[in-house]
Amino acid sequence: MNRQLRNRELRVAAYAVCVRAEQILLARWVARDGVKKWTLPGGGMDHGEDPLETVVREVEEETGYASEMTALLGIDTIRRQYPRKLGAFADFQGLRIVYEGRIAGGELRHETDGSTDLAAWHPLDAVTGLERVELVDVGLALWRSRPPVGRIAGKG
Repeated sequence: MNRQLRNRELRVAAYAVCVRAEQILLARWVARDGVKKWTLPGGGMDHGEDPLETVVREVEEETGYASEMTALLGIDTIRRQYPRKLGAFADFQGLRIVYEGRIAGGELRHETDGSTDLAAWHPLDAVTGLERVELVDVGLALWRSRPPVGRIAGKG
């Protein structure tokens, strides 16, 4: 197998934009290096799992809430390269499916032993002041504009 092909990685994930009373539900992601940034609740799809099942499962794991997805907002992709062992690089592509969700039950709690450490509601007008991953901005742009093809104009 070609060395470049072995270094390709594809991750499919599903996320929720949950807004109520002018606040958005976010989870604080903890990177491997300890950096913490707010993100949309959601995460990687398990093999054989439906994306809708993924996002509902991930919202519950990261926030404690039962959720229902009400609309498919769009799909976003990212591509990054990062170093691997022995001077190689991984060619990573993330396919991110973004839904609009609503809270259907449960109580807010923080994830333990996961990739996030906090969950909280944040005023929409305060999001720009948060340390956050760009997925938050992507999700809010999709939620606000609801593009017919599920893609933000000018991205890609």
